[in-house]
This record gives sequence, structure tokens and C-alpha cells, in this order.
Amino acid sequence: MITNTLMRPVALFSFTPLVLAMSAMAQTVAPPAEPSLNEVVVNASADASAEGLSKPFPGGQVARGARVGILGTQDFMETPFQTTAFTQELIANQQAQSVADVLRNAPSVRQARGYGNFQEVYVVRGYPLYSDDIAYNGLYGMLPRQYVASQFFERVEVLLGASAFLNGAAPGGSALGGSVNLLPKRASNEPLTQVSAGIESGGQGFVAADISRRFGPDQSTGVRLNVAHRQGDTEIDRESRELSMLGLGLDWRSSKVRLSADLGYQDHDLRAGRAQVTPASGLAIPSVPSRTGNYSQPWTYSKEKDLFGTVRAEWDINDQVTAWAAGGVRAGEERNVLTGITMLDAAGNAMTSPFDNHRKDNIRTGEVGLRARFATGSVGHQVVASLNSYSGTERNAYGMASGTDTNLYSPVDVARSTQYVWSGGDLGNPSRVGVVKTRSLALADTLSFMDGRLLPTIGLRYQKIEQTGFDYSSKEQTSHYDKSRVTPMAGIVFKLQPSLSLYASYIEGLQQGDTAPMTANGLPVLNAGALLQPLRTKQKEVGVKWEQGDLGASAAYFISDKPTSFVRDQVFSENGKETRKGVELSVFGQPAKGLRLLGGVTFLNARQNDTDGGLLDGKRVIGVPRQQLSLNADWDVPGVRGLALSAQLLHTGSQWADGANTQKVASWTRTDLGVRYLMPIGDTRLLTLRANLSNAFDKNYWASVGGFPGANYLVQSTPRTLALSATVDF
Repeated sequence: MITNTLMRPVALFSFTPLVLAMSAMAQTVAPPAEPSLNEVVVNASADASAEGLSKPFPGGQVARGARVGILGTQDFMETPFQTTAFTQELIANQQAQSVADVLRNAPSVRQARGYGNFQEVYVVRGYPLYSDDIAYNGLYGMLPRQYVASQFFERVEVLLGASAFLNGAAPGGSALGGSVNLLPKRASNEPLTQVSAGIESGGQGFVAADISRRFGPDQSTGVRLNVAHRQGDTEIDRESRELSMLGLGLDWRSSKVRLSADLGYQDHDLRAGRAQVTPASGLAIPSVPSRTGNYSQPWTYSKEKDLFGTVRAEWDINDQVTAWAAGGVRAGEERNVLTGITMLDAAGNAMTSPFDNHRKDNIRTGEVGLRARFATGSVGHQVVASLNSYSGTERNAYGMASGTDTNLYSPVDVARSTQYVWSGGDLGNPSRVGVVKTRSLALADTLSFMDGRLLPTIGLRYQKIEQTGFDYSSKEQTSHYDKSRVTPMAGIVFKLQPSLSLYASYIEGLQQGDTAPMTANGLPVLNAGALLQPLRTKQKEVGVKWEQGDLGASAAYFISDKPTSFVRDQVFSENGKETRKGVELSVFGQPAKGLRLLGGVTFLNARQNDTDGGLLDGKRVIGVPRQQLSLNADWDVPGVRGLALSAQLLHTGSQWADGANTQKVASWTRTDLGVRYLMPIGDTRLLTLRANLSNAFDKNYWASVGGFPGANYLVQSTPRTLALSATVDF
């Protein structure tokens, strides 16, 4: 095992003495004059905390606080980071179907697509965040890899910026620019029986049910069941989608102990999904094909089935010390028959290459932690320690057939070929090809000075990353990566007044380092096969947060540096870097009675520096626009009780599809419109009718570039789509 001598693995197992020491300290030092945890018993919460869900901000579209990794749920005015928690009310009113539909409300986030598949990828501050690197109730790896139905989650929490200390390194190797956490649904204090049905233009329909009850003494036990089925064609020619899901959430609480568990199942089937397009080097970006046209082959599909479960417990050891534990498992299977389009010339002539894939994932993850609140003199402390473990095994097999001729604007249907030119493993029974293991130990202290007006936080996380690769056919081990690193964090919040906070922070991102290639420039690489240290991004950020009455706003400026690796003088090492400098402005809340606003604008300058030979120095990074805007307005129509109108404006600036900045993708602007009407049915029922028109003016554009570092594939926008639904609350 290769280990940094300054970071001994023995530190990972020093948790028990730390727990005892923190508990003893909390009992011997006078606590601050504030309510203890066991005095705050409210609604059952997804994370098993005594406080429950963070309260909605006025307007109901976002919450006042969000989970900030190891630091727990924090009010937005008291954290040295930019966080947003989108609520179930917003998700329902926009008829969002997946995580990507919700994240379009975040101006620093845009949707892209996985490399060669239909995986949702979220580009946060110009860095990709893979859908298998989002967290479910604080745990990595629990959710379906490519698509997550909106019925599973109560809230979508977004933390902008690096988060290696807060969450640990993401096992999929992304999350350098931000993280996403989904909170599962829980039974509220009031019984819920809700049935929904709807249809989309193109012919896709859905039915769903959401039922919850509380039982027992003091309503201590809660059960919530969500089921949904969606099936039919989309607005894109020949494309269809079928989805079935079931989510079951359980919780129990007493005066000092809180337990929760979740079980989820999802079966997702996409047929003839419109493929991505890769422009050849030197070609201009192709004009966008017909808005509803489909240049994929009719026999392509992407299927995935996932079964997952999590448990979480929290115990108030005394009035100042709380311990928690959580764990989860997931079994997932994917089968794909895909084709990509590679452009050959400006006339649209192209090559389509069939790719078959069969993948299985088995994930296990867990964490234990301790949180203590105490005071030393006039200084308050909230000390947190956690120990995390993750293990994922991937089984995979693939086959790629020879490419055939087609045309982007006049597609040619061809017969499916299984005469593979390149293949690996048995598509009927994929074997183990990769194992990822991570372990980490984190410790943080948030201090409180000046009666809570000055809140500095410091922390460290020891992170170990281990990855092993195996040959597809021989099943022999082919690679092994075993490295560790410590990532620090420092932040400070100063409340100038209750309605105005200033903050500053330093934090790092972390992912597996690169492996040196065998040759470069036609010559052997001197350190061929060497494993580089885990790659660290370094982020500095300052900002201001403000709230007045029912309106909130924030502004942030950040700088993030990401190392890049290449061969220089026949030695492979970290040589260059990408630098991102950005300004984020956001607004949310209810500036006037009946009017709700949500959105903002992001300005981002992402440049390459110290590149190989200096050829790309100063050039912009692939797929990162200079500006992005998301602005949503929701308005109750005066004089018509229950009627509301909404409009959302989305804008993404121009992007480059190559590192040399010769292939430019045009900017785009899209408008979404919505209307809803609430009406009582009798004395106990409520009917909600919703209509949402996405891409209302039927704009046709290239929506994203890449989604995988260095890749330049294009994804076309979706055509105008009308979604109608009716929801009855019994």
C-alpha cells in the first residue's frame, strides 16, 4: 500500500477515544444558553435530526437552510458557502420529472449528458457532476446512475463549490464544482392521500400516488409510500420512455432517539433516445437538425433497474452530545444498445457506431458521527466528527461494431450488427471489472463569538481512495490505485446585522489522480504506470447574504484552480491547470404579496493555463459558457382565487467545443410558461390542475457541449412540450 507518510492510516481508527473525549468535555464545560436538542421535537425529518426539515423561505420555493455535509443542516445566513434547497412545492408546480428538471432553477448549474450514454450530468460552476455522484440523504452511490424520478425526493439541495471536506471525495470522480443531496419524503403530522395523473404532448402519460400516515403514541411512527408509472412517446420522433418507481419511507422517534429507513425501486426504459453528435476536428459546428428529428437507430435503447435501501439513526446521548449512524446498499443493472453520431463533413455526412453494454453495480456505504455543543468561557463550540466508508463493485461487458454511413439531416436506418470489432467480457454475464473503495475521517469545529455574530469554522478530512481494475476477459487484475490525502477547510461568517452576513471560505475538491501513459510523442514515458497523488482543486470564495422581510439575495465571488496532467520532458506529472473565476448573484422569496421570485445570474471565466508547449494558454475550457441566467416568477392572479401563472427564462452563453477555441457553439435562450388552478371539491378534497409549456417558443439549439472532461459531443435541445396534470388531495 502506498501511503503519504504524513497521513498514517492509523488515524482512521482513532474515532472511539475521540467520541469519549468529546462526550466528557460536553458534560464538564458549561453549555451555551440555547435550547438543547431534545427540547426541539418537531416534524419527522429525512436525516433523523431533532430539528426536522429546514423551514421554507417566504414564497415556498426554497428552504431557509440545507445540508452542508458533515456540518449538518444550516441556515443560509450562517454558512460560509452558497447553498439552495428546492422544495417539494416548487418541484410539483413545475412538474419536474427528474433531478435535472429541478436544477434548471440554479443559475450556476446546467444539464449535460454522460459520455456515450443518456446519463444525466450536471455542470456546476463549469465542472461536471455525474448523476451517480449525487447523494441520497447524505450517502453516495444509493441512487440510479442515469436518471432519478422526482417522486423519490422531498427536496433537492445544492451546494456550490468544492466539497471534499464536507462530503468526502465522490466515488465517481466528479463533484469538483458542487454537490447535490436529495432528501427522501417523510410522513408529516397531517395524513396525506394524494393521487395524480397527467399527459404530455407526444403521447406520454403518467399516474402517481403519495400516501402517508402517522401511528402510535404521540404519532411517533410514520409511513410514506410513493408509487408512479410513466409511459409513452415524447415529442421527438420515435423516442419513447417508460418508468416505474416505488419509494417507501419509514420513521420512528422518541424523546432521545430517532430512526428512519428508505426503500426504493426504479425501472427506467428509454427507447430510440436521440443520440449525441460529435463534430470532427476542424469542422465548424453543424447547424441544428429538425427540432423533432431523430438520428438514432430505431433499435437503440437504454434500460436500468435499481433497488436500494438506507437506514439512519440519531441518539441524543445527553443535552449537548448527539451520535448518528447511517448505511445503505444498492443493486443496479443497466443494458444499453446505443449509437453515436460522428460528423465527417459540413454536409451532414456522418458515421454511426453501434455500442452494446451490460453493467451491474453493487454498492455498500455507511457513516458514523458525533456532534457536541459546548462552551469554553464566552466562546461557543459545535464540534463534529465522522467516519465514512464506501465500497462499489462494477461488473461490465461491451461490444462495438463497425460504423456505418448516415447523414445528420437525412438519417439512414441500418440493421443492427453484433459482429463486434472491439469487445470485452460476456454481455450475457458481465464479470467484475472495477472496485472502488473510499474511507475518510473528518473533524470540524464551528466557534461562536460575539453572541453568535462571528462564526468561524475549521476542519480537516483524511481521505483514502483505492481503485482496482480487472481485465474484461481474463478477469486478472490490471491496475491498482491506493492513495490518501488530507483536505482542509476554513470559513468564517460575520453577521453585520441580523439581515446581513458577510462570509469567506477556503475549501478543496478531491478526486483520483491520473495514471502515467506508456508512451508519448512516440517515445517511452519515463514514469510509465505511475499513480499520481489524488487531484486537488483549491477554491477561495467571498460573499454577502441579505434578507429583508420576505425577500432574500446573495452575491459571491470565487476562484477555483484545477490541476491538469500531461507529459513534459517524457515525464508524466501535474503540469498545467484550469482556472475558473466567477461571480454569482441570486434572489429568492416574495417581494410582494402573491408574487414569488427565484433565480439569478452567473458570470464565469474558465481558462487553461501552462498547457503543453503553451499552445492553449489563455483559451477557454470546453463547454463552459461566460454567463448563465435562470429566473422564475410565479404570480397569484388578483381576483381569481386559486389561479397562478408562472414564467421561467433560461439563458446560456456561447461555448467552445474544442480546447483551441475554433469550434464555437452559439448561445441560447429558452422560455417556459405555466398555469395552475386550485379548487376545493366538497369539504375535504382539493383539486390542483397544472399546465406547463417547456420551451414555449420552440427554440432549436445545441443545449450542451461535452459533460466529460475533454469531450466535445453536442446534445440537441428538446422541442416544445406541453404537460397537463391533475392532483386530488383526499
